[in-house]
Amino acid sequence: MIMHPLFVQYCAYFNGNEDYFECHEVLEEYWKEIAPGHREHILVGFVQLATGLYHWRRGNMNGALRTLQKAYLCLQKESPFFDMLDKADLLHKLQKTIFAIETGEDFAAFPLAIINESFAQLVNAQIAEQEPVEPTFLRDKHKLRDRSEIVAERLAKLETKKESV
Repeated sequence: MIMHPLFVQYCAYFNGNEDYFECHEVLEEYWKEIAPGHREHILVGFVQLATGLYHWRRGNMNGALRTLQKAYLCLQKESPFFDMLDKADLLHKLQKTIFAIETGEDFAAFPLAIINESFAQLVNAQIAEQEPVEPTFLRDKHKLRDRSEIVAERLAKLETKKESV
């Protein structure tokens, strides 16, 4: 379902408070739900888009460039997600963003052009509920999260690998 609540959230974070970290989080969850492990899925391109913009905002030009170039390639595919968003506009803005990074320009956000009115209403309703967020919080959000669950999962996988050897 293209109007899935997690895709709506992604677009609301993207166009609302420009919280690309949360964009990544919610869409990664949706991707794992519908296409786990499929690294060429269109949702991976949207995750890469948010991740690349997050890197650019933080000044990680190399990471931003590599990630957004991958996103550009992935987002070229035909997809029902583009029944909600203007694909040509997105690819154009992404090309401009890649060029801006290559030429050392400062971070500049851009909105996703929503072309489906019902979808736009869902996204705008969520944007209206968003709290204002400090730019420094958006820039450094990855440093502020609790990673204990992720670290424990990685350690458990390492232990499993050691035991199987």
